[in-house]
Amino acid sequence: MLATPQLHRLPATERGITLGDFLVPIRIGERMSARIRHIALICVGAVFIAVTANVGFRLPDSPVPVTGQTLSVLVVGGALGLRRGVLSVGLYLILGLLLPVYANQQHGFGAIASVGWSGVAIAPVGGYLISFLFAAALVGWLAENGWDRHIGGAIGAMILGEAVIYLIGVPWLAVSLHLSPQVAIEKGLTPFLIGDTIKLAIAAGIFPCAWWIVGRRVGDR
Repeated sequence: MLATPQLHRLPATERGITLGDFLVPIRIGERMSARIRHIALICVGAVFIAVTANVGFRLPDSPVPVTGQTLSVLVVGGALGLRRGVLSVGLYLILGLLLPVYANQQHGFGAIASVGWSGVAIAPVGGYLISFLFAAALVGWLAENGWDRHIGGAIGAMILGEAVIYLIGVPWLAVSLHLSPQVAIEKGLTPFLIGDTIKLAIAAGIFPCAWWIVGRRVGDR
């Protein structure tokens, strides 16, 4: 029987430690201050999200593209933890205001919302972009409390992070295009369930395997 993940099952000395703390090689990390290491990880995470954002395709009947973004956001949040994960996603969103790093090489405030004579118009995919901040925060917080170290907890964290993305993205889509809740779900959720299940399984499998590798590295010292 699988044990249910507990929020504070880790020893107090291990809480807050995520995979990101092991990504910088020891010899390099010893020459860098902690602040520089954090900044480097935040920047790498933002670049990773930007690259995966433009790996995908459009579905014929949905304004929301299929990309690797959701996978990368969940991975970055889990690997870097709450604060660094949010800062990494935030940096990506800021970069997207200036550079074509959003899905389909979109950029600028118009990808989220725009202001005109008729008032504020929100973009269909803007809610998904904003939701990445909250998804990364939740998954990062759960990772800091050890959910990502075992397959059951990793799956739970990824499902919760995915749910946050759709709980914000789908209603935003409905409002932006004046859709009914049912139609918004049909266009902004249903077409992505199979692909996101695959991405979720990949993300959930990455973390226990990575922690196993980290454990072997530590044990070999």
